[in-house]
Amino acid sequence: MMNITSQPKGINKRSAFSLVELVVVVLIIGILAAVAAPRMFDTAGDARDAATKASLGIVRDSIELYKAQNGNYPPFSNFTTLIKPYITGAFPKVQTTTVPTGNRNNNVVANTGNPINAPTGTEGWAYNETTGEFVVNHASCLSW
Repeated sequence: MMNITSQPKGINKRSAFSLVELVVVVLIIGILAAVAAPRMFDTAGDARDAATKASLGIVRDSIELYKAQNGNYPPFSNFTTLIKPYITGAFPKVQTTTVPTGNRNNNVVANTGNPINAPTGTEGWAYNETTGEFVVNHASCLSW
């Protein structure tokens, strides 16, 4: 005899997630986002740093090319004019985020330190015509 109240196997299986399971999943996703977000969102700053380092390399190479052709480093008095033929495009700006916004420009200031060890003013770059050293004019970037 068959029991009328019994149901075939598998009908009582639940077909949804419980509230506790959903909360745990959302919590795990939140923790992963909190760990990964700072690394993903600072890519713009990293790109600016990389661009400034690339600009440093380009100008430093230009200075060395000038010296190879002329026998000495370009004088500060007309530095950007003399270097311009060795650089494609406009003279580069400092773009790094470690430098205050007011210092992110393409101005060059003379610095006679040997090596350049202290920023001078608020200009973007610093140049020593005696040694040919060219750096970002900010204490946090002098080691670049």
